[in-house]
Amino acid sequence: MYLQEFLVIVVIHFLAVASPGPDFAVILKQSVRYGRRSAIFTSLGIGTGILLHVAYSLVGIGLLIASSEQLFTLLKFIAAAYFCYLAWHGLRAKAPDFSEVVDVNVKADDHPSDKKAFLTGFLVNGLNVKATLFFVSLFSMVIASSTPFAIKLGYGLYMAVATAVWFSSLSYLLSIVKFRQVLVKKGYYLERFMGVVLLALAIQLVLSSLPV
Repeated sequence: MYLQEFLVIVVIHFLAVASPGPDFAVILKQSVRYGRRSAIFTSLGIGTGILLHVAYSLVGIGLLIASSEQLFTLLKFIAAAYFCYLAWHGLRAKAPDFSEVVDVNVKADDHPSDKKAFLTGFLVNGLNVKATLFFVSLFSMVIASSTPFAIKLGYGLYMAVATAVWFSSLSYLLSIVKFRQVLVKKGYYLERFMGVVLLALAIQLVLSSLPV
């Protein structure tokens, strides 16, 4: 049972972190302007920021279920609407204007400290309300209410570590000019695919909320 939950979480989480968004944008900027080291510390900050959303999800969902089943159902519909919103933008993703692609030769005179780079990633992810909604939706839809708290915490820790590893790897690859150019130019295909997946999840969430 838990293995199936975990595998679903792995797939959804990968689609989320791999799709271009605020986290990707800041890693792209850090890699291009400040280099690999700053981008990796920013990646570690992003991964740590995930823990905030996990905490909101674990505590908030538990309190909501305990207080009101009606409120919990309302949250599911709000989550479904949010997934539809994300899906709409993903399905409408277009190829970038090549004139807007960042010049790979741009460099900054002053590099931020490792601590500042870490804090940048932490704030970008931790203060992202959309990320909070995504994780609350994920925990309320995919993870059964009967799943032990320790298992849920394990899921959250996995996503935090996986996020840090993904963006650290991306930071390394973005220092390779040709790879960065391909990712920037073709990333809209990934956005469209994620849009299809999120739309399917929204439909499933609504159907699960309807009375039998």
